[in-house]
Amino acid sequence: MSGITRAFERARTEGRAAVIPYVMAGYPDLEGAVEVTLALERGGADILEVGMPFSDPLADGPTIQRAATASLAAGTTVASCLGTAGRIREQSSIPLVLMGYYNPVHRYGVEWFCRDAASAGVEGLILPDLPPEEAAEVREVAHGQGIDLIFLLAPTSTEARIEQAARVAGGFVYCVSLTGVTGARASVATGLDEFVGRVRRHTNLPLAVGFGISRPEHARQVARVADGVVVASALIDLIDRTEKSERLNKVEGYIRSLRDGARKEPGAPVSAGGVELEPADDRLG
Repeated sequence: MSGITRAFERARTEGRAAVIPYVMAGYPDLEGAVEVTLALERGGADILEVGMPFSDPLADGPTIQRAATASLAAGTTVASCLGTAGRIREQSSIPLVLMGYYNPVHRYGVEWFCRDAASAGVEGLILPDLPPEEAAEVREVAHGQGIDLIFLLAPTSTEARIEQAARVAGGFVYCVSLTGVTGARASVATGLDEFVGRVRRHTNLPLAVGFGISRPEHARQVARVADGVVVASALIDLIDRTEKSERLNKVEGYIRSLRDGARKEPGAPVSAGGVELEPADDRLG
């Protein structure tokens, strides 16, 4: 059983959805990225997504694009992203999932990348722009290194696409809650129950929901129908607006609030974990 599978199983036995925060490698800086991930673990994160910055992030909204641009400007490379994963693994056993775009992986070399990722302790890989029908090579190489290739599905995905992605996916299936790019929203998209139900009919893998998740009440809504909650843009926004001296405590408290919100018991109290949340933006991104 992989670390990813164990994390979902542990969350299920505790009566909640798994909490999966996203951080950008090299952001707010090289050392800060590692410190933030460890604070996220202290706050109760179950799995960590480590983003690899790319100059043309088609699936990302302004917040993650801003973080990626700053990370690239500071000199972050694929190799340094793998180094960040390795530094986290030295200090933590939390399952790590790398998330990035296919072009940098292709240029690095798929076999070299998967080998180095496995050596760094990575257990999962998400490449949003790599469709399942073109993923055979990456999936085979990643699988050979013990890395799950995780696919994204959207509400607009056809039944054929859902069936195809579910057949080749590993670890979990990432269900995009809305049509659009990443970014915090004021509410969870309508129709989530139906969408998750469509995907559930095609796989026994855990289903994690992301894009637009920012508040404990969002985590509560997602936990009613899915196995995991992914938070990205709202976390980066929190890092951006928090003084460095307070950053780690704020991040830890925020993730703890999402974990509390992700409990599946009806009527469980939801708090903001001592974090003052900014009004969310309904615009895409």
